[in-house]
Amino acid sequence: MATAPYNYSYIFKYIIIGDMGVGKSCLLHQFTEKKFMADCPHTIGVEFGTRIIEVSGQKIKLQIWDTAGQERFRAVTRSYYRGAAGALMVYDITRRSTYNHLSSWLTDARNLTNPNTVIILIGNKADLEAQRDVTYEEAKQFAEENGLLFLEASAKTGENVEDAFLEAAKKIYQNIQDGSLDLNAAESGVQHKPSAPQGGRLTNEPQPQREGCGC
Repeated sequence: MATAPYNYSYIFKYIIIGDMGVGKSCLLHQFTEKKFMADCPHTIGVEFGTRIIEVSGQKIKLQIWDTAGQERFRAVTRSYYRGAAGALMVYDITRRSTYNHLSSWLTDARNLTNPNTVIILIGNKADLEAQRDVTYEEAKQFAEENGLLFLEASAKTGENVEDAFLEAAKKIYQNIQDGSLDLNAAESGVQHKPSAPQGGRLTNEPQPQREGCGC
């Protein structure tokens, strides 16, 4: 199969947002590499990862942009919100301050992405139950009030990490199927790839360097 590297029907662009130290990079690493990075360095600007998943029999390539949580990088990371099909908004269940800042992150996400961007709220570090500072119920209520998907996960144990990325993808795919997501719109965050040329390179593969151009 010469076309194996391009054996997917869609590309979905994801961003991961949230305060510094909530485990955004660790979630990405666990999802793409199936490993936990105990000493995960803080992201400077943005980092990038990909993985091909399957939703309803369709192969989908996720392009995932992991953004820095520090305020000094916000101007840089905001440019990556544009054209995101999905946003993973992460807080740390053991640090209430990271939960209290969700409204600010959500405002950015709503203002800088398109109206159909699927936002999923993730309470990370679910393995640290004894240190819990935010209840499941209050986070679930916040998610419901704001129309967000929600689950708790652990980048350390891998619990629900797969589900976090998959649930967002299922919702995006559903939006494509019911026509609420316009694939022709540049900001949709989705590219459709019906087939790849034999042994050839796909010419409309997104170029990361050009991402975030607001012109």
